[in-house]
Amino acid sequence: MKVGIFSIFFLFLYITAGAQKLEYASLIIPDSLKQNANAVVRLHEVTINIPSQNEMKVKTKVVTTVLNELGLNSLDLSEYHDKNRKITKIEAIVFDGFGKELKSYKRKDFKDVSVADGISIFNDNRALHLDYTPVSYPFTMVFETEVETSNTAFIQPWVPIESYLKSVEKTVFTIVFKPELILKRKEVNFSNRYAIEVKETPGSISYSAKNLTAKKHEELSPDFEYLFPKVIFGLTNFSLEGVNGSANSWNEMGKWFYDQILNGTSDLPTETKEMIKKLVGNESDPLKKAAIVYKFVQEKTRYVSIQEGIGGWKPMPAKDVDKLGYGDCKALTNYTKALLDEVGVKSYYARLYGDTNKREIYTDLVSFQSNHVILSIPYKSDYVWLECTSQVQPFGFQGDFTDDRNAFIIKPDGGEIVKTKTFTETDNNRMLKGSYNLTAEGHLKGKVSIVSKGLQYDANFNKIRKSKEDQIKVYKEEFDNINNLTVKKISLNDNAQAVEFKEELELEAEGYAQNTGGKFMFALNAFDQNGYVPKKHKTREFPFQIQRGYTDESEVEIVIPEGYAIEAKPDGIQLDTEFGNYKIEFKVLSPNKILCSRKLVIKKGTYDKTKYESYRKFRETLAKNDNSKIIIAKA
Repeated sequence: MKVGIFSIFFLFLYITAGAQKLEYASLIIPDSLKQNANAVVRLHEVTINIPSQNEMKVKTKVVTTVLNELGLNSLDLSEYHDKNRKITKIEAIVFDGFGKELKSYKRKDFKDVSVADGISIFNDNRALHLDYTPVSYPFTMVFETEVETSNTAFIQPWVPIESYLKSVEKTVFTIVFKPELILKRKEVNFSNRYAIEVKETPGSISYSAKNLTAKKHEELSPDFEYLFPKVIFGLTNFSLEGVNGSANSWNEMGKWFYDQILNGTSDLPTETKEMIKKLVGNESDPLKKAAIVYKFVQEKTRYVSIQEGIGGWKPMPAKDVDKLGYGDCKALTNYTKALLDEVGVKSYYARLYGDTNKREIYTDLVSFQSNHVILSIPYKSDYVWLECTSQVQPFGFQGDFTDDRNAFIIKPDGGEIVKTKTFTETDNNRMLKGSYNLTAEGHLKGKVSIVSKGLQYDANFNKIRKSKEDQIKVYKEEFDNINNLTVKKISLNDNAQAVEFKEELELEAEGYAQNTGGKFMFALNAFDQNGYVPKKHKTREFPFQIQRGYTDESEVEIVIPEGYAIEAKPDGIQLDTEFGNYKIEFKVLSPNKILCSRKLVIKKGTYDKTKYESYRKFRETLAKNDNSKIIIAKA
């Protein structure tokens, strides 16, 4: 108590003497906000003013106290700009732990840097960025910006909890808008756990929250945006790079997008039209014609990122892609579509969120919610999807970058939301067959054949394009349960038509079996072990998620050396749970031959936090039995 009073008294004298800002002192941050936190947002205030369809002003003030070195990563001192987004104010002030001002930074102190991704051909997107290296911790950074833009199609979301290990003392988000523009919003993950205040008038909306404590990341938690509150916005009447639009429905937005953004981008040179028709020849089946066109595009073009003005949404003209031989996702999709038009195959431009962590378009809010473009071909009662940026992906195959999520399909008469392909645990199959001999010295010599399908294909088929050195490195990681592994031979076959990837390996390992007093002990299941066990949590706050299911199957024949007999053998086990099924068997085929059969099925799903420990124990039992050992001794 005396120490606390002394600290406050000292702080008061320090601040009074220097006429500093008490509210920025780190000592007054409540302990509840410091717990689990590397940084504390003291204030995050955003005010957006939209006085007309093509005018928006955004004022932002962020006050962040960085408690330690790890918290430095949460400090974003950048503001983006381009020809339609002007920064009218940018400044920063840094204070020490007592609230004493250390230094202020004006616009001239910020570096004007490109935000190119390294492969962009055209990119006028830039940022003003402040490089700050702290002299001590904690410190507080006050960062203020003001931005003006003519684009009103995109309104930043309100995300009160920004990241893990970061507390928020106060956050306020306000939009003032012309009522005729009709502001739409969707509140996501709102619950009684978060005290959020909402104030609304016919021309404004304001969200605020206080004292949001830092959260720890928990293994297998759903994606961040599906756990914490956020609000996304959109205008019915908007402007995109100088093009005014209006959309009350996805159908209406699709019609506008087709007429205003895609219109005039599909013209091809006459010689290219004649060439693609000749290439297709007399083929009449739409999918076979599409496969020919897709292969042509893969061989002719390469993917680059293009971000210039409306390049974020409007594709490069097809004739330019034809001439240059490159394009981004929009350009290559539009080019493929133009070629398909020429050979009489109907296809549609489709927008979605591309990410290996599945992210959805919220269908009940008509707004701009995507970052990637693919092509959809209507076929029977479904769609075939083409990833036009890939030079190697099989025709009609979707990997985990675009699978199982909503896509906005844009047609001449309007738009619609359609779900992309969902892979089941049966689709994502990996079948391993192999054999190995254990020598009298305890060494392993074996062969393995693996066939992968579905998303297991997607995870493996690029191995064939790696160098021999990198291939060996990958296999040593995959079979990391085998010490002293030598990969003697690798034979790979990518069957794109069947969408199957086959791997044939010859493996050796010195001293695979542990020799103890003339007896050998070793794991029978050498080639198909899965040692993954989720981290143990004493208490858990969030649900857990298995994003994609899969099936692993294997049969491995083991031959023990002549003159040895089985002294002890594992019994095997079968587990049936709501998360999946597991079965492993060890059958003695003859005195020196054993068959190890294994099947693991993991089911996708989101599960309540109370079931996490059950899943963890399932994986723990699985890993233990995968490593079951046999003991053999001289007969």
